[in-house]
Amino acid sequence: MSGSRLMRAVRVTEFGAPSVLKLSKKVSVPRPGSKQVLIRVHACGVNPVETYIRAGTFGEKPPLPFILGSDVAGVVETVGEGVTAVKAGDRVFTTATESGGYAEFTVAPDDSVHKLPDALDFTQGAAVGIPYFTAVRALVHKAHVKAGETVLIHGASGGVGVAACQLARAMGLTVLGTAGTPDGMELVLKNGAHQAFNHRKDGYADKIMKATEGKGVDVIVEMLSNVNLSKDLQMVAQGGRITVIGARGPIEISPMDIISKESSIIGVVIFYSTPEEKKESAALLYSGMEAGWLRPVVGSKYPLDKAVQAHHDIIESPGAAGKIVLTM
Repeated sequence: MSGSRLMRAVRVTEFGAPSVLKLSKKVSVPRPGSKQVLIRVHACGVNPVETYIRAGTFGEKPPLPFILGSDVAGVVETVGEGVTAVKAGDRVFTTATESGGYAEFTVAPDDSVHKLPDALDFTQGAAVGIPYFTAVRALVHKAHVKAGETVLIHGASGGVGVAACQLARAMGLTVLGTAGTPDGMELVLKNGAHQAFNHRKDGYADKIMKATEGKGVDVIVEMLSNVNLSKDLQMVAQGGRITVIGARGPIEISPMDIISKESSIIGVVIFYSTPEEKKESAALLYSGMEAGWLRPVVGSKYPLDKAVQAHHDIIESPGAAGKIVLTM
């Protein structure tokens, strides 16, 4: 029945610049299959990785045409066979979709659908998925952080950065964050960082080293490794770990910087999480929602028909300030 209905959705019909995102008003509403959930989307988060997928520069290219978006928040419309965790009418958020989230309806696998507490609105719900699950993957599953360690979140004012600040603070770490604007630095301090630094100003790395009394930081969460990785290797402590979340090109580094400290550079891709890791992340984050430390910061909001502008701004803006969200 639902397959005959039409909805608005933003589709990618060719790889390229933000302008390849095209709004269509005649896309069929998808039907949920076994272990799938049909959600009426109220808001969908926009992630930097989606700009790489749209451009055709991220891993395997999806078959064209496709709809981007994994972080939706909305209300369950119907559920497929075998779904027991949620039911029609439930408020939910997702960490993945089957049919894409830049749309009025989406189908998501049931293990990627999570109940949204009443304390969070739909735009906040759309800011939970990829950012917070990525923060857990980087800090817990990859860097194996321990309470008492020092973490530097390099690019802390965006969606993943804010999530990492809140999570690291809740886990008992000393949290240092960088941002590119004074407003971004203030945002970082409000969301768990003990100290904030402007990564656009010369000498900021020296200030970070001074803040650690010259020892360096135990863990670095890196959003823009093609710019910062060489600097990170100077700032990381003996035996330190650098988790790399984002890159927009190559960078030259000296292997001696890694050898001399026995440091590690670890890639982080949320899509490779095992079912066990997904469950662990969901449990940790749900406790954060209940305890109140998980507070998504929503930045700019755009209506669905302004997806092109959202993709432009997430890459070109002078400094991130929370999660960019599309609203339906």
